[in-house]
Amino acid sequence: MEDSLSSRKGILKYLIVIYFAISLTEVLAEFFAYKPLIVGLKPLMPLTLMIVYFFSSSVRSSLFFLAMLFSAITNVLFIPDTPESLYLALIIFTFHRVFVLALMIRLLKMRDWVPPLIGAVPFLLIFFYMLFNSEFPQDTFWILCIQNVLISVLAGLALSNYIMVDNRQNSWLLICGLLFVALQVIVFIEKYYLAYLSPVILRPIAMGLNAFAFYTFYEFVISTEKSDNDGAAA
Repeated sequence: MEDSLSSRKGILKYLIVIYFAISLTEVLAEFFAYKPLIVGLKPLMPLTLMIVYFFSSSVRSSLFFLAMLFSAITNVLFIPDTPESLYLALIIFTFHRVFVLALMIRLLKMRDWVPPLIGAVPFLLIFFYMLFNSEFPQDTFWILCIQNVLISVLAGLALSNYIMVDNRQNSWLLICGLLFVALQVIVFIEKYYLAYLSPVILRPIAMGLNAFAFYTFYEFVISTEKSDNDGAAA
């Protein structure tokens, strides 16, 4: 039994190392704009994290797998960098964000929504200010509005839970929320604020934030699942 557990932990460590190795290579590929590696590695990041979660979780929530699957599809659609692929990517990414938020709400067992909604207000103001002061395709307006609401609620949820209960899982959730907010800002600046300039550094930064955001999300999920299991066992 102990040998099996030790072997499982060893495999998990190797998988996590592989995930970050893929992520680092993808960041470098984005920096040097090396398309063959970008095409292969971009969807591989969330798929690898799905395998990591499968090995480490006893719950294996379908919402986690759906969130990572939709992230992989979004990453593929972001590669061509055309208006059509961007539009589809925004739609798929909205579903991805819904699954992430739904899993957070399920794990946190939310009862009082007042603190998260209050915490979401500053983020709503920031994201809608950015939206109304940028040039964007009119057919994406409502999708961007929905995404602004979703990321703001997610950030408010992370911030309020950390302030109310400072524990391991809420610490991971706060880091995750801040990274998702930073990622949203970077992608928005790249796609709409500086669309005609397209600075080389923004895409690697976005992929780096993406890699760490999803890893901290995974850590939050695992920490919360283990806490719930320990509480049930007690």
